[in-house]
Amino acid sequence: MKKFLMWLFCLILLTQPVFAQSEKLIILNTNTGQDTDTGTGQNAGAGERNSSDTTENTDNVNTQQTGNVDISAPSALLMEASTGQVIYEKDADSKRPPASVTKVMTLLLIFDALQEGKIRLEDEVTTSEYAASMGGSQVFLEPGEVQTVETLIKCISVASGNDACVCMAEYICGNEQEFVNQMNERAKGLGMENTHFVNCNGLDADGHVTTARDIALMSRELINTYPQIFDYCNIWMEDITHTTKKGSTQFGLTNTNKMIRQYEYATGLKTGSTSQAKFCISATARKDDTDLIAVIMAADDSKARMRDAITLLNYGFGKCQKYQEDKVNKIPNVPVKHGVEKEVGAAQMETFSYVDVTGADLSTIKRNVKLKENVTAPVRQGDKIGEVIYSLNGKEIGKVDILATEDVEEISYGSAMKEAVRGWML
Repeated sequence: MKKFLMWLFCLILLTQPVFAQSEKLIILNTNTGQDTDTGTGQNAGAGERNSSDTTENTDNVNTQQTGNVDISAPSALLMEASTGQVIYEKDADSKRPPASVTKVMTLLLIFDALQEGKIRLEDEVTTSEYAASMGGSQVFLEPGEVQTVETLIKCISVASGNDACVCMAEYICGNEQEFVNQMNERAKGLGMENTHFVNCNGLDADGHVTTARDIALMSRELINTYPQIFDYCNIWMEDITHTTKKGSTQFGLTNTNKMIRQYEYATGLKTGSTSQAKFCISATARKDDTDLIAVIMAADDSKARMRDAITLLNYGFGKCQKYQEDKVNKIPNVPVKHGVEKEVGAAQMETFSYVDVTGADLSTIKRNVKLKENVTAPVRQGDKIGEVIYSLNGKEIGKVDILATEDVEEISYGSAMKEAVRGWML
């Protein structure tokens, strides 16, 4: 009987699905015609953030150094916000001082802290002597003055208050230096390879540098992860109240970003200027649900800065058409080798989007599902077991991972016996 059971166990193992041990992929289906029309090509479509979009692949980026776009500033970049695709760049990786555009990262860390529950909008923050000593653009906070987190966010995003930045840095991290360390860590996590922050407000300092590309990356992270920033950076004028030992006084905040009044599609985001940085901006805009980010660095004056930003945004709105899948198609189960189950559930976890600036027919985008041949137990939920590859005119434009939707344990002697007994009883 024991020998028979051992023979039966071996037989079960041998009858499990067996595949070649190579790393090849099985192409399960190639969608063409009607089956490929799972998205829409249109001049529209900023959506949710898609972590697996691969349209940032430089092979698929149509960049322009000169041509039809006349940009006077020495460094510039235009990005589509939902996909991160670069539409135009000019010397976008040269390190330059960013002035108050630094505050995009400062605001990002503030909203991170709010999201994580470390702080609340209604929390009261006391101004330190050091915070009150900041020069440059400020809202003239006094030592000991108390303001709420939300008021300080307005002071930063509307009036570009250097003092307000330091107040929030000290409130979140205890001191500005630790906050700056976290700024640099956050930058590293976003792939901002040419950025180093020395302070949280953008005052000129040795080694405080970034690039047009890196500014676009942190701006994209801020507006996509925390779209509530638009509630603040679109305020044109608002009063705050200074309450000190001298009494209460009103102070008017006026937005430093004149584009929100002078360009009909403007939505934000942050300006900056110092003697070393000259005039910089990270300008966001939306038209027909398309969100763009235009970064200008080292423009000669504020008018040139705005002119360049508007030129880039108009160029982008004229060139962009977006493909957006309107649903996630069903993925068939994938065979599993040596598992207690013979197959595992699979799913494309998110939709795919792509921005084209070449005028291509996006209705011809093809979608191919490729699954791994050698999926072997144990399999864990979330393991990558394939990918969906998208192509246009024979060229890959992006892909999205296919993940296992459940666990499948490796078959054992005990599970084999249970399977055998169950088989006999049926």
